[in-house]
Amino acid sequence: MNWKSKLFTAGFAAIAATRADQWLRGVAQGSGVILTFHRVRPRRMECFAPNRFLEVTPDFLDRVIALLDQDGFDVVPLDEVPARLETKQRHRPFAAITFDDGYRDNLKYAWPILKRHGVPWAIFIVPAFLDRSGRLWWLELEEAIARLNFVNVTIGKTKFVFDTRSLQQKNAAYQHLCRCLKAGPEEELRAVTAQLASLIELDLCPYVGEQCASWDEISVLAKDPSVTIGSHTVSHPILLRHDSTYAAREIEESKSIIESQLGRPVRHLAFPFGDRGSVGPREFLLARDAGYLTAVTTRPGHLWTRHARQLMALPRVSINGNFQSEAAVHALLSGVPFLAWPRISKGPLGA
Repeated sequence: MNWKSKLFTAGFAAIAATRADQWLRGVAQGSGVILTFHRVRPRRMECFAPNRFLEVTPDFLDRVIALLDQDGFDVVPLDEVPARLETKQRHRPFAAITFDDGYRDNLKYAWPILKRHGVPWAIFIVPAFLDRSGRLWWLELEEAIARLNFVNVTIGKTKFVFDTRSLQQKNAAYQHLCRCLKAGPEEELRAVTAQLASLIELDLCPYVGEQCASWDEISVLAKDPSVTIGSHTVSHPILLRHDSTYAAREIEESKSIIESQLGRPVRHLAFPFGDRGSVGPREFLLARDAGYLTAVTTRPGHLWTRHARQLMALPRVSINGNFQSEAAVHALLSGVPFLAWPRISKGPLGA
């Protein structure tokens, strides 16, 4: 566990021990929250799993839904979020449940649990993942480092050589490469990870097919009236690394592709990565112009009435696989951990 994980774990424990999630709830809790999940599957036993933070177990998902009810939340579909933010009447807080990327395990493990609880949920899909032309580069990088004893790559004009024989070395190499690659051109990011994948003979097209659902599977899911199908762009790029024309195409065409494939409207968008280094005011305007009802980021926080004017830049609360505890969930639902976070700009489209 790295120092950040230790800090968060200690913070959740302190909130639980002092019952701050109860006595600060009145000032910290917003009108509602949008929860972010990625993968739901049994816990992996591999020691090297840098993307484990994207995974929760089926049992934990089941517990989160129970805790939402215990903490007094109404679980609502994304379509209802704008109206709940606009209302001046005092309601129970609400939660919207969302899943990013369209992983196959969402259908195998999450869907039955959500159906049993009778709660609505949304899944943001990437057409390029569904038709097997996309790249899960963060998983490719993990697979390569897991299998290689040495990693030798050039990023920009800098050559990097990592000894990756130990677990500590593998984690250090992954974090360093991920940080460097995300900071540069996306073409280079994809080229470097493809190069590493080739060293372990990872066939990229079948690999995406193993991890993500197909159009046929999503078509079956789309028939469930409790499920909202949203867009996660065409190919899951880091939008701020591209010009406006490219970003607009990713945002607009994903909507039209999904609508054409499934025969139902797509009203909601999740920005890939969604942090301040990946998406900004330009993308918020593009999403509005493309006709979305809401667009969500990964910027952390609860929803407040002011977000009714910022529907293209909504924050979410990530359910992180590194913190699968009731203390963490109670803390996040109370809003207390976000008191220290800067608030979203009061402009019409957010920061």
